[in-house]
Amino acid sequence: MSAKNYRHPLLHNTIFRHSQHHRILDRIRSHMAQSVDTKLISVEEIGQAAETLKNIATHTPTAQNPQLSEEYGADIWLKREDLQVVRSYKIRGAYNKIENTPEEELKNGVVCASAGNHAQGVALACFKKQIKGTIFMPVTTPEQKVKQVKMFGKEFVKVVLEGDTFDDSFAKAKAFCDDQGAAFIPPFNDPKIIAGQGTVGKEILDDINKPIDYLIVPVGGGGLSAGVGSYFKAISPETKIIGVEPAGAPAMKESIAQGKLVTLEHIDKFVDGAAVQRVGSLTLEICSEVLDRVITVPEGKICGTILKMYNEQAIVVEPAGALSISALDLLKDELKGKTVVSIVSGSNNDITRTAEIKERSLMYEGLKHYFIVDFPQRSGALMEFLSEVLGPDDDITYFEYSKKTNRELGPALIGLEIKHKEDLEPLMERMKAKNLSFEYVNDQPRLFRFLT
Repeated sequence: MSAKNYRHPLLHNTIFRHSQHHRILDRIRSHMAQSVDTKLISVEEIGQAAETLKNIATHTPTAQNPQLSEEYGADIWLKREDLQVVRSYKIRGAYNKIENTPEEELKNGVVCASAGNHAQGVALACFKKQIKGTIFMPVTTPEQKVKQVKMFGKEFVKVVLEGDTFDDSFAKAKAFCDDQGAAFIPPFNDPKIIAGQGTVGKEILDDINKPIDYLIVPVGGGGLSAGVGSYFKAISPETKIIGVEPAGAPAMKESIAQGKLVTLEHIDKFVDGAAVQRVGSLTLEICSEVLDRVITVPEGKICGTILKMYNEQAIVVEPAGALSISALDLLKDELKGKTVVSIVSGSNNDITRTAEIKERSLMYEGLKHYFIVDFPQRSGALMEFLSEVLGPDDDITYFEYSKKTNRELGPALIGLEIKHKEDLEPLMERMKAKNLSFEYVNDQPRLFRFLT
């Protein structure tokens, strides 16, 4: 290799950073010069939020993940907001909103309604600014989350448990604000909240010195996706931005599809950090412009991702935090050879949910099944089921039976774990061959809810 053709790697990286810096500056100037009427949060607003959050929020790593990169044949990076000071990105928006609220409005303190990460973000912001905060949470909120909020807010925060649902708590919080004259801190539908969350996008582009082909971002109320999307569309418009929602709560996907705010009548609340019935009016307007599309991921698949990341990489993710990693599998064909960033939004996972997470994962994989079986009420009937119906690798994980008097048949509720999903059909055929009457429970939500 001739000397004139040789470029030291360190020099090459320096030149790349220098040229990238100038490209970003050019795009910022171009973006600021545009007069297009848009609700997008500006680069300037997100930059100001980043200054506000210095020494408050952690600049979390955007780290290449070798295991996922090898699995999907792509260059996969994870933005690790699970390592944030409150173990989620929510401190960014909460603090930025409170910092930009006039002192006159803060004199009676701040209020929020939340059952999770937003509450912790507001609590820490109250402690940092040493202002009074009142946080309304549903009575059904796990004690672990209540303790976390109190830990971050210390003596500056009061937790009020009101109502059975988030909507109940929200109504109580708004009424309290009106009565006390306190400032309400919304979870997502506010420009300052969105700008704070947008600093996640700024950090990603500051940290990665190469073009990003895909950005995968979890979507709940839409604050994170609106903020990060606004920044990327200004600075890295060639990046495709994919929003990801839980299949049981596709509020953003439905709203974008219908071109209006949609309130979902029923949702699966399992992915509690992203399961909302209605997104924000502002976040919908922004996300409609910045997201290339929104996809949904089944809750069972999310559970499998939680277990996989913990078992294989010792990374703890909450259900919402697993959304963007779960989406990789659904997008794998188009991601090959691309540079991809997935935002891991949080790690506030309650260990008491582990059994449910495992159960949902096994059911999604087709390995866990429940039946109501009518057994003949005679000696040896159960023994025949064990020896002639169950396969050698089938395992009974749940069994409930009570003998009925003056009846020929008695129902038993049986949970079975099989080794391969292909084993289900032969199992059911063997039950039919023994003339057993049975019902398959997995696909009957009204029955199955009594087991979960």
